[in-house]
Amino acid sequence: MMAVLTFGGVPAFAAAPGVSAPVPADVAGEVRQIWKLLDYIAVDYTGAVKDGVIISEAEYAEMKEFGTTALARLTGLPTRTGHNELVRGATELQTAIAGLAAPDAVASAAHAVADALLAAYPVPTAPAAAPNLARGAAIYAEKCALCHGLTGNADGPAGKALDPPPIAFADAERARERSLFSLFEVATQGLADTAMRSFEKELSEDDRWAVSFYASTLSASPEVRVAGEALWKENDAVRARLPNLEALVRTIESDLAREVGGEIARPVLSYLRANPEMVTQTSSADGLALARSQLAESVKAYQSGDTAVASRLALSAYLDGFEPVEGVLRARDADLLAQVEAAMIDYRARINARAPAAEVAAQAAALNTLFNATETTLSAEEDATATFLGAFTILLREGLEALLVVVAMITFLAKVERRDVLPYVHGGWISALVAGVATWFVASRFISISGAGRELTEGFAALFAAVVLLGVGIWMHQKSLAGRWQVYIREKLSNALSKKSAWVLFLLAFVAVYREVFETILFYIALAVRGDTGAIAGGLVAGVVALAIITVILVRTSRRLPIAQFFRWSSVLIGILAVVLAGKGVAALQEAGVLEAIPVNGPRIEVLGVYPTALPLLAQAAVLAIAIAGYYWNMRGTKAVSAG
Repeated sequence: MMAVLTFGGVPAFAAAPGVSAPVPADVAGEVRQIWKLLDYIAVDYTGAVKDGVIISEAEYAEMKEFGTTALARLTGLPTRTGHNELVRGATELQTAIAGLAAPDAVASAAHAVADALLAAYPVPTAPAAAPNLARGAAIYAEKCALCHGLTGNADGPAGKALDPPPIAFADAERARERSLFSLFEVATQGLADTAMRSFEKELSEDDRWAVSFYASTLSASPEVRVAGEALWKENDAVRARLPNLEALVRTIESDLAREVGGEIARPVLSYLRANPEMVTQTSSADGLALARSQLAESVKAYQSGDTAVASRLALSAYLDGFEPVEGVLRARDADLLAQVEAAMIDYRARINARAPAAEVAAQAAALNTLFNATETTLSAEEDATATFLGAFTILLREGLEALLVVVAMITFLAKVERRDVLPYVHGGWISALVAGVATWFVASRFISISGAGRELTEGFAALFAAVVLLGVGIWMHQKSLAGRWQVYIREKLSNALSKKSAWVLFLLAFVAVYREVFETILFYIALAVRGDTGAIAGGLVAGVVALAIITVILVRTSRRLPIAQFFRWSSVLIGILAVVLAGKGVAALQEAGVLEAIPVNGPRIEVLGVYPTALPLLAQAAVLAIAIAGYYWNMRGTKAVSAG
């Protein structure tokens, strides 16, 4: 029997994000066609060969043709990482078909090549949200029942005259080898040489997913689904194996049965296909179960010598498993959160440094101990006071950085008598708030923002703000040293603050505020899963009031300062913020796996952007050095002018 093609012991589609870049639209169409050929082989080969004997010459000829076509089209794909392995796998599949291999072996090989194809050439493979099965049932009755029959037995009045006959969705044996993604692809592209036409132009993508999900439910009885519900709720390993819609639509029953047993695989998949919203309701226990599972697979991959896969799985353990519960844990035990994050970085660093396998396993064991502590903390009875304080401190902490930037810009424009530019600053922070509300709406109703997406957004936004603030701080320091302010303002600043500069201020206000709003909203979503909504609302209101009071104090204090002194102190404050944001930005990119994390001995002071890893500290040192050099250069220039 041919082995299932995997990456480090896990199915190809389960690899951590970032394995391959998305493909162009024209290549995506070709990838989908090849995938459908491979899926067709996996499902239909069983009707061609049994016990090493051809039982249908026509079916067998078709299988050979599809195998040859799949190999040729795979060979013709643009070369990228994994292409050679794909061609080799397709060649082995063709050999297995020619050798009349057992149906299970051919199905496993075809599914393996299909999974590896989508790993190397990613195309969208899952709906954005859980499909509406009631809508799917209505579409099925209108578009499909005429051929496939109301109950999926291929006994519709029009189907009886078709050759080949329509697929019997109620056939449990065929359903064992069929994924939801394959049903969606057939509904989208149709099926060559059959009466099954494409519904791509006739039905929206959401409707095609809905009818595909509904059709997949026809092979299981209500009793099987009821049994599946109990198994799903009590089995951590199964929930970790099916953490999201993508995993659900790509999972094939026969593959899952080899992992967890047929007595579990069939009922659980039947239940989830009828209730897809269940995989979008990930609890903290589910997230930690996934983190443990990915960590265990990472250790196995490292022990087998596959460092790259071990590193990807380690990153997935953090981004896909632990990171979604970070918001709640931060509110309950920030010290424990810091320990987990530091331990995760240390674990990945040991892998990248090719440490002994025993050392990596020991670090994984330490991480599991921290996961247990996290689970205990999160499972404790919710305290309204703790929830209130969590909501309050989150808003206050995240909002203060943005507030300092915006208030500095507003006060500066008022002091230099350029109130005409104020609408750009106000437009920037107001737009950021609107964008934040839109983020909440999308994240809570349509998509789940991935851990990697969150860290990348925070990281790049922080670095952009740090660069702009560094330039602004050096410029403000230079002006604080210039004499005759009224003359300078009247003659120079009006020309300096052009429309282009005004839009830069708009962008800075937007990025500074949106970055904090984005993180705050995700924390509040995490709190809302388990927290007292009244306490959360109270903390939110209290945080807003506190920020408003701080704003009034900052504005009044800064207005009383002489303009030269205001510029001097503002330049120092903005320089400090640039250093803080540089550290936070690089740290976020490390957590997303974009940059390597190299642990060092040192403190972790999040409010200052200080982390015990090399790259954030180097970034902060570089920004600080540039700021000091800029301030020194400004002072030298002023002295030279005075001496002249």
